Amino acid sequence: MIKQRIILSVIAGLLMFTSCRKYLEQVPDSTWTDLSTPEKVTRLLGTAYPKSSYITFCEAMSDNVADKGVGQTERVNEDPFLFQDVRNDKEDSPEAYWMACYKAIAATNLALEACDKAGNTEAYRRQRGEALVARAYAHFMLVTFFSKFYDAATAASDPGIPYVTVPETVVTKQYERKTVAYVYEMIEKDLLEGLPLISDDAYTVPRYHFNRAAAYAFATRFYLFKKDYEKVLSYANQVFPNNDFGPNLRPWNTTYASMSPEQLWNQYTLATENANLLLAETASIYGRYGARYRYGLDYAHEINILTYNVTGGRYVYPVYYYGNQDYFVPKLSEYFVKASVNAEIGDPYVMTPLFTTEEVLFNRAEANVYLGNNNAVLQDLNLFASKRISQYNSSAHILTVNKIRNYYGISDVKTALIQTILDFKRAEFIQEGMRWFDLQRYKMPVTHYTITGQTLVLTADDKRRVLQIPQSATSSGIALNPR
Repeated sequence: MIKQRIILSVIAGLLMFTSCRKYLEQVPDSTWTDLSTPEKVTRLLGTAYPKSSYITFCEAMSDNVADKGVGQTERVNEDPFLFQDVRNDKEDSPEAYWMACYKAIAATNLALEACDKAGNTEAYRRQRGEALVARAYAHFMLVTFFSKFYDAATAASDPGIPYVTVPETVVTKQYERKTVAYVYEMIEKDLLEGLPLISDDAYTVPRYHFNRAAAYAFATRFYLFKKDYEKVLSYANQVFPNNDFGPNLRPWNTTYASMSPEQLWNQYTLATENANLLLAETASIYGRYGARYRYGLDYAHEINILTYNVTGGRYVYPVYYYGNQDYFVPKLSEYFVKASVNAEIGDPYVMTPLFTTEEVLFNRAEANVYLGNNNAVLQDLNLFASKRISQYNSSAHILTVNKIRNYYGISDVKTALIQTILDFKRAEFIQEGMRWFDLQRYKMPVTHYTITGQTLVLTADDKRRVLQIPQSATSSGIALNPR
């Protein structure tokens, strides 16, 4: 089926942005002073998730994008594409993400303090579980971006990020980075302590909090990055204990196939969408400019990533465009919050899926590759393909080891299966920033070409693969990353 392409027009509004506060850990809103009941702690924990987005800079650093020559130019998009430190601290910047993570951590620490001081600590069991897992997640994302990617051989000497476990009591406190290994140990400690305490009935809308499925999904990502594949399988199988992954994958080649762009934008980030395990509200202009940034998805990348694939069929993802070159799949849209009822100014937000069924399926498949369970890998890959290939036919499109090896021209089965998983993930998460994690995990070089003829290469050991610590954090004793 030929991909549908429609020319759309966009009217952009003018926004006013507020600057970030310049210290490591931001204290949550001062109204959070009464934490005398579990319900009040739960409300505080609604702020325990980073309210900033990593998508813009992750996507721009990846191999999903090109220099289109023209388009919306913003530092948060341009600098990452050029493999430069981002000279901006506003929405969608690494510094904004750093600040948002530590603000979320501050909320978790206040919540944990309230849980510990409560007379009936058992009544706060669920809140304690969410706070621990949320604290682990924010630190995990920080160490993933601002430290060298986890490598067991070097983690004990690679500088980490500050792991903050107590509420801030002074404006500028001195912190230690310690090591990546230490940060991972602390993440695992919080995660394992928090997981058994998570209970879905603590929330009005579970998908906005670390519900059980989302917490297990986080565990699969953590242990995949750590290369503990048995644990990846264990937690993946707990996300859906009945192994009913199929009904919880996005129905791209059935229900979604008949939706308009507006309907897809509405559906993609709904809390009622089965595939969304955890959603977060993020201050971001990505919903407005994601497709129209100068450095973004162009026609050549769209054909390479979103058309042909190892099944022999064609992906069903609907691709649209603004003008002649701004390609996108309708996923993430902006919602604008006015400063007041009658105001014409306000702030843009994007609801972002942090964990999905698809990621868990891919994590399980990848773990099974390294454990030698090839039949299980093929089952998961074929399940995914059955939801993503236009006019899917199990006879024509079924994946086998030989079919995969022949398609890629790779004789080694393990390498061929991993390549299939990475290609499926690249298509599934296009324009969501997830490709950057795989590029880091496999130390794949990235090459960008500019419209002026420059060739920019980010090699496997390039220091620029580690995001720079915000200059504002140096006042807290945090050493910058080498350049």
